[in-house]
Amino acid sequence: MQISAVIITLNEEKRLEPALKSVHGLVSEIIVVDSHSTDDTVRIARRYTEHVYERKWTNFADQKNFANAKASCPWVLSLDADERVSPELGSEILFLTEGEPDCAAFSIPRQVHYLGRWIRHSGWYPDRKVRLFRKDMARWEGDYVHEDLVFDGRVEKLKGMIHHFTYDSIAEHVARINKFSDLGAQKLYARKKRCRLFHLLGWPAGRFLKSYVLKLGFLDGFPGLVISVLNGYSIFIRYAKLREIWKKGERIEPFSY
Repeated sequence: MQISAVIITLNEEKRLEPALKSVHGLVSEIIVVDSHSTDDTVRIARRYTEHVYERKWTNFADQKNFANAKASCPWVLSLDADERVSPELGSEILFLTEGEPDCAAFSIPRQVHYLGRWIRHSGWYPDRKVRLFRKDMARWEGDYVHEDLVFDGRVEKLKGMIHHFTYDSIAEHVARINKFSDLGAQKLYARKKRCRLFHLLGWPAGRFLKSYVLKLGFLDGFPGLVISVLNGYSIFIRYAKLREIWKKGERIEPFSY
């Protein structure tokens, strides 16, 4: 089993190197597709691989499909620049490379490091994602913010985790919600959805209670409280922006990564 690690980037000089280190020596090759970064992202990537490509940003799914097409191995390990392969997952992957699995893909649990601690509840864990898959049996789809991997075949589970260093601060978390809520509102508008009172009051409150109580967010301490509150806020602001779009009668500018 031969594996290509694939990463798409844009101005990731602060987070990329640990991701590259976590797969260096673990996979047969590393593919990096960069969207014309203005920092040292490309220089850092070239320390670890000669397979660095620069391409104008389109959307997440299209960039990842382009990167997958550059991979020469039959299996792809898809990572984001803020993710790391844990030592336990690395050991599992090394074991897999000794044979040829008869499945189409593997799902991998992902654990977030947030505000100084590993999150074990709040709806953020185990957050399984299919990230290791046969290139000829899977494709990314989606034209807005969130891309989905569509694959054909059986999925098996791995135990080792991807470590996810998603936000450096609450301010960055809020900024990301604000940016992505623009696209979320635009997507709803494209589907002719309307903002109702329960979208602004009921759904945000319900999402908070789900994260904090049902998903045991209170066991994650202060970070769990922040996550739960911002989960509710993300719904509120998305629908508030949808109402604003309908009132103005215009769409938000296209999203850039």
